[in-house]
Amino acid sequence: MHESGDRSASVQVGKVGRRQFLGVAAGSAAALGLASTPAFAEPAQRPSGVRTGLAALIESRYATLRGQRVGVIANPTSVTTALTHEVDIMHASSDVNLVAVFGPEHGFRGTAQAGGSEGDSIDPRTGLPVHDLYGKSWPSMPAIFEKDDVQTVMFDIQDVGARFYTYIWTMYDAMTAAAASGRRFVVLDRPNPIGGVRVGGPLLEARLETGVGKASIAQQHGMTVGELARLFAAEFVPERAGAQLDLTVVPVSGWQRNQQGADTGLRWVAPSPNIPTVTTAQVYAGLCYFEGTNLSQGRGTTQPFEIVGAPFLDERWALALTARNLPGATFREAAFAPTSNTYSGQVCRGVQTYVTDTARFDAIRTAVAMLIDLKRIYPDFAWRYDTGDKIDPYWIDKLAGTDQVRLDIDAGQDVDAVVAGWQSGLNAFRATRARYLIYGRS
Repeated sequence: MHESGDRSASVQVGKVGRRQFLGVAAGSAAALGLASTPAFAEPAQRPSGVRTGLAALIESRYATLRGQRVGVIANPTSVTTALTHEVDIMHASSDVNLVAVFGPEHGFRGTAQAGGSEGDSIDPRTGLPVHDLYGKSWPSMPAIFEKDDVQTVMFDIQDVGARFYTYIWTMYDAMTAAAASGRRFVVLDRPNPIGGVRVGGPLLEARLETGVGKASIAQQHGMTVGELARLFAAEFVPERAGAQLDLTVVPVSGWQRNQQGADTGLRWVAPSPNIPTVTTAQVYAGLCYFEGTNLSQGRGTTQPFEIVGAPFLDERWALALTARNLPGATFREAAFAPTSNTYSGQVCRGVQTYVTDTARFDAIRTAVAMLIDLKRIYPDFAWRYDTGDKIDPYWIDKLAGTDQVRLDIDAGQDVDAVVAGWQSGLNAFRATRARYLIYGRS
């Protein structure tokens, strides 16, 4: 278990009454020179007019949660526009009964690296129990919810719009567990930071289901977590759980599907250690493919996924990519030495990808072009994923959701042929997806 400080002291914090905690918080706000409004109140909306589901929930005084024992799946992104964490706000409010917190990959406080979590603990600020859900099977989750007699499970985490980002699968498993055990599920929606217009990449094949993909959706799905929850609840959860889910989505307001990142006016909180910026999220939807190769994905640098490379590369890759004149992207030759992960401490050469036009940039098509040129130029290039314990030459298939990408590239196909290989499935997904969109059609 990962806990901060003395356990008995942490539990003692939890014995402070909500109104007493609220008073302490208000006093702290006054001491900091903040306005003398109720503690943790939502500030005036920033100019874009985009409001999260959390903002709407607070404004309603938690109407949809009234009378329920609530457990929230949260991480550092679960904040108001004032960047105050919702767990602190809800714990301090007499309008909602928050009884437990659940952490995904990287943990509730976000301190763990890729593939890790923080374990179970007691939150030192609120005294609430924190339960680790990462890596848990959905059949084991009802017992975890039962520990604190949770009646409503709530999800509020910033997604990045790519199928292989694990938070949506924690949501999916928790939704399945809630349906199977007769619990409610509430999703507080947030904008998709890479927009809700572009939909691309292969659909996940059932034989390749893993922790980075558990249902047949597109690699870049172009949906918010609330829209995905509606799709999951209708298309996948009933068969999996043997029951319908009681789902409520508290929507975003003021968001348009073509808005990305900074367009929303919402401040960016890194959803995981290797997605530090919105630009990282934009390239990640495709360049995560390099996790399935013998290249560094830039982990252990300040620009993960934007920079990729290896000791055996040279300037030819950057020159080839520049010559392609790919839409919305440009490249520079880059040299770096990762401080951790693949090729830690070794000098790598490769490229940095720049997004020059977010509307035209296609992360998946760009990644395919990059892989094709690597395969063509460098005989040392290989499909592999080194976990430290074993080498998996087919991890690329699990990321792509199909072996078609790997096989087509190995066969010498160029970009158009590779992309054409997934269009039939993608068109079917678009038709299904359209039924569950909340914020207009695309």
